[in-house]
Amino acid sequence: MAIFANVSIPAPVVTVRSLKMGEYFTRKNIANPLDSQVYVRGEYDREQKRFMCYHWDDINKVVYLKGDTVVYTDFEF
Repeated sequence: MAIFANVSIPAPVVTVRSLKMGEYFTRKNIANPLDSQVYVRGEYDREQKRFMCYHWDDINKVVYLKGDTVVYTDFEF
């Protein structure tokens, strides 16, 4: 049985809209992300028409993502 290091397992496709508020996610398919690569889904901003998402380790770093943006939740943190 051979183990391939460069083979990535496809993660389930999840959108920002389908996440619950406060749920963790990454923007790339990473098995073991760093603290700075993990985001938390925040509230929907009606003015921007996007979801407010912030870094797990620094809530001052905010990014606004559209609801149909693909994110990944299948990781160990």
